[in-house]
Amino acid sequence: MQAPARSTAIEATAIVAAAGRGERLRAPQNKAFVQLAGRPLVSYALETFRGCPGIAEIILVVAPEDVERARQLLRAGAGQTERVVAGGALRQESVAAALAEVRPGIDLVAIHDAARPFVKRDLIQRCLEQAARCGAAVAAAQATDTVKQADPDGTVTSTLDRSRIWLVQTPQVFRRALLEEAHRSAAAAGVTGTDDAALVERLGHPVHLVEGDVDNIKITFPEDVVRSEQALARGRSMLSARETMRCGIGYDAHRFAEDRPLVLAGIRLREERGLLGHSDADVVCHAACDALLGAIAAGDIGRHFPDSDPAYRGASSLSLLQRVAAVVRSAGWQLENMDIVVIAEEPRIAPHIEEMRRVLAEAIGSEAARISLKGKTTEGMGFTGRGEGIAAQAIATVRPLHHRRTRAKSEE
Repeated sequence: MQAPARSTAIEATAIVAAAGRGERLRAPQNKAFVQLAGRPLVSYALETFRGCPGIAEIILVVAPEDVERARQLLRAGAGQTERVVAGGALRQESVAAALAEVRPGIDLVAIHDAARPFVKRDLIQRCLEQAARCGAAVAAAQATDTVKQADPDGTVTSTLDRSRIWLVQTPQVFRRALLEEAHRSAAAAGVTGTDDAALVERLGHPVHLVEGDVDNIKITFPEDVVRSEQALARGRSMLSARETMRCGIGYDAHRFAEDRPLVLAGIRLREERGLLGHSDADVVCHAACDALLGAIAAGDIGRHFPDSDPAYRGASSLSLLQRVAAVVRSAGWQLENMDIVVIAEEPRIAPHIEEMRRVLAEAIGSEAARISLKGKTTEGMGFTGRGEGIAAQAIATVRPLHHRRTRAKSEE
C-alpha cells in the first residue's frame, strides 16, 4: 500500500457506533458504558475524534435506552458539533440511522467502533486522506500468523496465503454518497454485512486498505477490559516517569495591509490597517498554535489548517487555537505555561495585555496565570522596526493530563 498524498480540504463526519449490547462482554449494561479505568468505554473514542483535523462533527449512535445517558458525555467541540442518535437492533441499522443525520455539505463519513478505545489520531488522518483520494478506505492489520481454512468439524481444508490476509479494524471512511448508496442497496436486497466496507464492496467499488495499529484493539471479552486497564496503568506510569514535561517553540510574522482589521490574541484593535493573511493573520494565536503543536510533536499550523484550504479563508485564529488545544488534550497533554513576545513598533499592546491573556487562556482551556504576554520593539531595525509588519514568538510547556491531578492528590 502506498502512503496517500496529503489532502488539503477534508471535512468529515465521525460516526461512533456504540449501540451494541456486547453479549460476550457479559456486562450488566450496554457495552458503550462499561467502565474502563473509571471512564465509560465510549468516552475514549470520543476524546480522540474531538479536535481531530478534518472532523467537522461527531455523531454518537447508541441504543435507544442510552440516549439521555449518552448526551451527558457530549461537549462543545473545538469547531465541531456533537449529537446523539438512537440506533437499531443491528449495527448496520445503527450506522444507517446516523448516516441519515449527517449534516448537508459533508463529503466524507468516518465510522468507528466505540469498542476500539485506543484508536490514534494519526490513523484517523491517514484513513481520511486515503478516502479523499479513492472514495473508500479502511484501517487493517496484515495477518502475522499462519491462517487455515477449515470445515465446520475443524478439519483443515487449506492454508491461506497470509500475505494476502488482512484483519479489518476501524475507522472505515467513505465518500458520503457512496456509503449512502451502499446502505440503500443492501436494505433493498435484504443484505446484512459484517461491516460497512462489505456493503461498499458489494457495489463493486474498490476499498483501499490503510496500515492499521496493533494497539487499535477491540474490547470483546471481559479479559480484554482487564488487559486494557493494565495497559493504561502502565502507560500512565511510564508517562509520569519519563515524560513529565515537554516544550515547543512557535513563530509567526505577517506584513501590514490596508483595509483589514488588526487582530492580536483574538482582540480586534483597529479596523483600518491590519495584517495580511489567509485567515485573520493573528500572529499571536499562530505562534501559540505552533508552540503547542511543537510541544507534542504534531507538526505545525500549516499542516492542520493549510492556507490552500478555502475553509480557513478569513477564519478566526482564536478558533484555530481552540482546535489545537483540543488536539493537545486528546494526545494526553495540558498546558503548564506559555510565554509570548509580540515584536512590533506599533501598536502598543500594553493596555490590552490582561484582556489578551484572558482570551488566550479561555481558548486553550487554561488559566490566565499560566500565560505571559509582552511587547517588544527592535528600535527601528528589521522589517518590524521599519513598520512593515508584526512578528510573534511563543514558548509552550506542557505536562501529562494526569500530572496535576496526581500532584494535587498527593498534597491533600
